[in-house]
Amino acid sequence: MSALKRYWGYDAFRPRQEQIVRSLLDGRDTCVIMPTGGGKSLCYQLPAALLARGTAVIISPLIALMQDQVAQLSLMGIPSAFLNSSLSGGEQATIIKSARGGAYRLLYLSPERLARQDTLDWLGSIPISFFAIDEAHCISEWGHEFRPEYRQMSALRKHFAKAPIAAFTASATKRVRHDIIEQLQLREPDKYIASFHRPNLHYIVKECKPAEQRALLLKALAKYEGSTVIIYASTIKRVGQTVAMLEEEGIEALAYHGQMDAASRRTNQERWTSDEVPVLVGTNAFGLGINKAAVRAVIHLALPKSIEQYYQEAGRAGRDGLASECLLLWQRRDAGLLAYFAGAIEDPKEKQRAWERYHEIIDFVEKEECRHKLICRHFGESKTWQSCGACDVCLGMPSWFAQKIKSERRKPQREEPQLRAVPAQNAPVDLSGGFAAAIRDHFRQWRREVAKRQNTAAFIVMHDTTLDALCVKQPRTLAQLRGIPGIGERKIELYGQEILEVLARFRDGVGSVGPG
Repeated sequence: MSALKRYWGYDAFRPRQEQIVRSLLDGRDTCVIMPTGGGKSLCYQLPAALLARGTAVIISPLIALMQDQVAQLSLMGIPSAFLNSSLSGGEQATIIKSARGGAYRLLYLSPERLARQDTLDWLGSIPISFFAIDEAHCISEWGHEFRPEYRQMSALRKHFAKAPIAAFTASATKRVRHDIIEQLQLREPDKYIASFHRPNLHYIVKECKPAEQRALLLKALAKYEGSTVIIYASTIKRVGQTVAMLEEEGIEALAYHGQMDAASRRTNQERWTSDEVPVLVGTNAFGLGINKAAVRAVIHLALPKSIEQYYQEAGRAGRDGLASECLLLWQRRDAGLLAYFAGAIEDPKEKQRAWERYHEIIDFVEKEECRHKLICRHFGESKTWQSCGACDVCLGMPSWFAQKIKSERRKPQREEPQLRAVPAQNAPVDLSGGFAAAIRDHFRQWRREVAKRQNTAAFIVMHDTTLDALCVKQPRTLAQLRGIPGIGERKIELYGQEILEVLARFRDGVGSVGPG
């Protein structure tokens, strides 16, 4: 049985994944540009699992992402660990000792941790299979999220001359890609650049006044009532105002921003991820590493700072491949604020880059040209179609823009979104109604109970697409359960019998998801 099936429960790779995995298994330096939702993490996790004589060192800037990925890998039976400030000194010492003993296939570190001399010293005592740099665009001054601590990773080649280095990012222009390769001193790297075209996303851009923005936001939420939605606000204050306004309208929503304590952010993220509350309002601090496939709409209430930022944030919609909307409701004052901040930058080079980003995002929202074409061109990809069939320029504004919304406040109502039947190739299929739709809520409840029992996130127990495939296929045996995408051997050991019992009780009309 292949490792892909044994650990991840998938019968086939997504586009380019297999070639990237082979490059890392062959010890090649690699540069991977793959849009959000393309399956980047598997590209370094799978070869790390197979290279049993070494440890892959994964550089990630986000504590929450490290923790989630280690939890997922542990559920699959792949030994892994992370080192960051959330651990006590004793816990860190134990992990370092275990790493020296070759206990892990993957070890996650932050860029700051990697820059420490003591880290470089003890890393030198363990066999490293390869380094994988996540969010690699942060190493480039031309990137939209440049972080100085990433620049220090240019020393990796000096300290670990023989170890292959792989760079991964979801959004990088040609200039940023060249800078990544130069900074990391990649040696004749294999380059994998996926298309930046996301045909299932419908881009809608509208300049509006404050009252009009509020009305359009409410119309969009009425259209997607019961479905998962992300709303991006430009400031922490605006996040709070938006959540309060939605609550006044009877729409339950959660906040996410940098001034919340880590526990509150984690709780809100988990409630949103496990479908308890469908709407999350956040600053751009929200979203990196979020593994939620069934986001039906992403709504921006202000201009992003760059096309890269917009592409990354809007791209969190429709990762299951189904049609989703990306709505950018901007106001003229947003442009003034971006210009003010660009003008206030003292460093000449950084000021120049900020003004370039400013003009690019203004062109994107003001030009009467296909939104998909503009995004692809920004990343160096040329498209020649007459119409994309999925943006406001090519199709006009959607009809629901003109619909009237009820003035009375609504009570939250949960409508069942359509199920996604996902075959082995991960091509989504719409399905609605009947037994499958009825059982989904019971499986969600079971997933929440398991997550609570194990003190982990619901999506780590089971992704949305896997849960939906269970509801559609309704396996009756462990052998049939092995045919469900996303359920590998370890998860069958942990949950297999329990899943079959949930299905059996529901068929018998009991409907309970607790232990039998």
